[in-house]
Amino acid sequence: MGCQRHLALVFTVILAGCGSPSATILGRAPEGDPGSVAGVRAAPESSPATLCGVMVEKCPVAGCWFILRDDTGTIKVDTKDAGFVVVDVPLKTVMTVTGRVVANGSDRMIQASGLRY
Repeated sequence: MGCQRHLALVFTVILAGCGSPSATILGRAPEGDPGSVAGVRAAPESSPATLCGVMVEKCPVAGCWFILRDDTGTIKVDTKDAGFVVVDVPLKTVMTVTGRVVANGSDRMIQASGLRY
């Protein structure tokens, strides 16, 4: 299987997992169609954002942040103010996250309000 076909298959699996009807919700349930990490990086601060991807890293102590990856890149997601943590969510979990775009130095990140996995 060629690299391009492999990436298409991975992306299809990610999208299928993001729409799972028997999912677990933490915080507020995500709504709307997911955008991309690249789109969030270009969005103005305080813009609402919904993303679908795979959790590839997380805070090892408290689970108060994680790194989400989609086919356009990675972005840090902060859950501190949302009232939930991801300490019990396994790495490589496919999820949909909703929140607001915030500045992280010269970069952007998501201040989460909820997620579904």
